[in-house]
Amino acid sequence: MIDVPLQRVCIVMMSAVGDAVHVLPVINAIKRRSPRTHITWVLQPGPATLVRGHRSVDDIVLFDRSRGWRAFTDARRQLATRRFDVVLALQVYFKAGIVTSFTRAPIKLGFDMARARDANWLFTTRRIPRHEPQHVQDQYFEFLTELGVPPEPVEWDLGPWPEERPVQQEFVARFDRPLASIVVATSKPEKDWIPERWAEVADALYYDFGLQPLLVGGRSPRELAAERVIFDRVKHPVQSALGSGLRKLVGIFDASSLVLSPDTGPLHMAVALDRPVVSLMGYTNPKRTGPYRRFHDLLIDAYGDPGENYPISMENRQGRMPRITVRDVLERVEHWRAAYQSAEIGPKS
Repeated sequence: MIDVPLQRVCIVMMSAVGDAVHVLPVINAIKRRSPRTHITWVLQPGPATLVRGHRSVDDIVLFDRSRGWRAFTDARRQLATRRFDVVLALQVYFKAGIVTSFTRAPIKLGFDMARARDANWLFTTRRIPRHEPQHVQDQYFEFLTELGVPPEPVEWDLGPWPEERPVQQEFVARFDRPLASIVVATSKPEKDWIPERWAEVADALYYDFGLQPLLVGGRSPRELAAERVIFDRVKHPVQSALGSGLRKLVGIFDASSLVLSPDTGPLHMAVALDRPVVSLMGYTNPKRTGPYRRFHDLLIDAYGDPGENYPISMENRQGRMPRITVRDVLERVEHWRAAYQSAEIGPKS
């Protein structure tokens, strides 16, 4: 265990939305242990929109990879005048190692050599002990253990912020049915489900379950293409909120009775908001990147073969998502209706 003051802490995790969600319990735990800690977070503009304004995020240094090499010079300039007690290098890729090298701190804590890919360990001064593979969230908690900070209770506090409630209420007022939010696509085609099948599910959600299907996500070409396919095939009303932005998506999920999602950042947002989520997983290992501690009874596991007790690993498996049938999804929705629908529905106060 490292004995280090926690007055000024820097987090280097510049990656996607799901990783940003997993970082939140880490910084909340640090603040719980040391409320006066000043936390600076280096991350990309997209996830920055999700966590900006969070009670535990004091400062954000943007790493805008769309700027190419200028992203590194921008980050270096912003970090040059800051000093930290400790840097938590939670991201193992080479570019994150370069950014870690820009930070000024006596301790730069990173993963052990076995897990620090791209020679990322070269940029850290201390490393957490080697550990068997586990869920990504628990991997991040290993850093807290090394700092002597208890991770429990696990808290995200993702929102909605009080000032966001009026927008949320105005949005929800448009609908006369409970919302079922459908995440139509991900950042990788291999993790996506088939849009035609989403259309069948959307019809069943509306007709058989009395829910209002709502398409959510960004406005990438694949997401827009999926939206067109779904709209062309559904027989019952489906609404779309594609491109709403991450903070509005927090409000949408918070007001949803059910979320359906492949393995992508919004899945973990739903878990953080304690909203029941039907997880469709086949490309990535659900033991490593699935919903954390919650809603495993709603998870559809196409990653493993029937009866396979596969280990936790970073191995991806191609061609598994088409194995998930419409019946598989609707069986989980039926289970949701029996196990969860009686719980309170609507935005949390």
